Amino acid sequence: MHHPFPLTTLFRSALLTTGLLAAVNGATAQVRLPRLVSSGMVLQRDAEVRVWGWAKPAEAVTVSFRGKTYRTTTGPNGQWQVQLPALKAGGPHTMSIKASNQLELTDILVGDVWLLSGQSNMETPMSRLRDKYPAVIAQAANPRIRQFEVPMSYAFQKPRADVTGGKWIAADPQTVLQFSGVGYFFAKEINAKYQVPVGLIKDAVGGSPAEAWLSAEALRQFPTYEQQGAKYKDSLLVASTKQRESAAVANWYKQLYQTDQGEARGQQKWSAPGYDASVWATMNVPGYWAGQTPLGPVNGVVWFRKEVEVPAAMVGQPARLELGTLVDADSTYINGQLVGTTGYQYPPRKYEVKPGVLKAGKNVITVRLISNGGRGGFTLDKNYQLTAGGQTLDLRGPWQYKLGATMPPTPGTTTFQYQPGGLFNGMIAPVLPYAIKGVLWYQGESNTGRPQDYQALMTSLIADWRIHFQQPKLPFLYVQLANFMATKPEPGESGWAAVRDAQRRTLAVPHTGMAVITDAGEWNDIHPLNKQTPGHRLALAAQKVAYGDAKVVSSGPLYQEMQVAGHKATLSFGSIGGGLVAKGGGPLKGFAVAGPDKKFVWAEARIEGKKVVVWSDKVPVPAVVRYAWADNPEGANLYNQEGLPASPFSTEPDPAAGATGRR
Repeated sequence: MHHPFPLTTLFRSALLTTGLLAAVNGATAQVRLPRLVSSGMVLQRDAEVRVWGWAKPAEAVTVSFRGKTYRTTTGPNGQWQVQLPALKAGGPHTMSIKASNQLELTDILVGDVWLLSGQSNMETPMSRLRDKYPAVIAQAANPRIRQFEVPMSYAFQKPRADVTGGKWIAADPQTVLQFSGVGYFFAKEINAKYQVPVGLIKDAVGGSPAEAWLSAEALRQFPTYEQQGAKYKDSLLVASTKQRESAAVANWYKQLYQTDQGEARGQQKWSAPGYDASVWATMNVPGYWAGQTPLGPVNGVVWFRKEVEVPAAMVGQPARLELGTLVDADSTYINGQLVGTTGYQYPPRKYEVKPGVLKAGKNVITVRLISNGGRGGFTLDKNYQLTAGGQTLDLRGPWQYKLGATMPPTPGTTTFQYQPGGLFNGMIAPVLPYAIKGVLWYQGESNTGRPQDYQALMTSLIADWRIHFQQPKLPFLYVQLANFMATKPEPGESGWAAVRDAQRRTLAVPHTGMAVITDAGEWNDIHPLNKQTPGHRLALAAQKVAYGDAKVVSSGPLYQEMQVAGHKATLSFGSIGGGLVAKGGGPLKGFAVAGPDKKFVWAEARIEGKKVVVWSDKVPVPAVVRYAWADNPEGANLYNQEGLPASPFSTEPDPAAGATGRR
């Protein structure tokens, strides 16, 4: 029986194109499936589920699943689809698809499918977290938690009909290393609570701004972004830009190597174990050479060297060298042997050192550090150590250094995957027919430079995806930005705080939920290792928004309204659970107040029942109160009794009405 479904125009055109391609291939065009529809998949329970694909035009296709058979015929474009009725959780099942050929899919589960999207904090895999969660990884054997990772792909001319790769994998201690950390902790909790299989579609791209995930229709509301993306519809322009920019970068590195004295031909390399560095200057590590040495803010290559005494007990076994994070790229040697290399600043440097590299007595660690722009050096407050045989050598303190080559900053490149619309077309459009329970979103760091647009972008994105998934009440749960960067002693402006406030205000959209994690970040790392806290708080939000548990306290306190009497402002909150508390006892911190002049000062604050009273003797007429308004609002301690932090907020009127993105 044929069950048509109303595909959006956008998606129909993509399928049509692919279907025609299949038809053109004539006799070779047998029934085929999108990559998501494959063995090991998790299908959404209690919902109409589409199974779709391509075959010859006018070919009869039958799908057999759980004792029932569904029949359809491909259209002139070679596209077919059937709709399965609402399914009960369970499995494993098999599915047979028959046309001129036959496909058998095995090990299919029915449960809840969550789409994970956003930028690198959603992408961050469990492999990055293995030191923090060794027991979780060791115990990850759960075939009822699965992930499909969508490879990064962008398209500007039209939506893609299929993803470019990927397969469903079940969690075990090895495969879980590929899972999204946030996604896995979320899935673990949902699977344990509801006893249903959980499928994750990991569909995130590091560094991506929100506008890259909007469809062409949604971008029409944002002419500035629409125009920005429109020029990349010219595929020749994209190709020539890529070629030109990559040639410029390649030339930069070529010049760097040609001028780097530490690698000069005909002389001993600076990484050589016997190299005499007695005349090199010293600098304290961790730190940045711009502020610590006469080099100033130079870019290019700076070599660092440290001699360490290694006791005999550490020799002859595997070792690990940890060098925090380095800005920007490094090649690191021990006794002249390359032990690791990393091409950019963010990944933690955790280099495994084979037995035989270390020797008893004097060892030399050498780091060739490339600075592409800005301040180069060693990130503060990270581990700098060498570990073997249960012993650890602290590598902090004086290192020798020498400038190898001075270069201008690396030529800039166009990150095509960040351009408006590209990721929607490349990575969301192909997933649209697949039935899902909801969306988990962790993104916003890349929009902190333009926070005034963020609420409008996110409100549009949620509406846009609901239209395209044909789920008007699709649960959309997101993580508010973590605390990050150095703390500041006085109240001030912050793009990070403004994005957090836009995220809070986006809760006005129905069927949304937010995980506040201003207590789970790291001041010196945009990728905090604590992914259990956001996963857990998203699971709380899911219990309320997606699973209808009205009793769960799913969020910390959320600002509602302010009343001013005299020199005091009284604030009301929702989601107070068992009551408001100052975490850890002591006075409330993190509140700032301003009069009509908008000059903020730190405020006194006191919990009075279900409200918070805020004042400062310096502000006779309070006009605006802010809470936790900083890049890193350390010490902000308003929570509810359930241990969930209050969202940062400003009491100012909703700024979204004047969002510049709509101009």
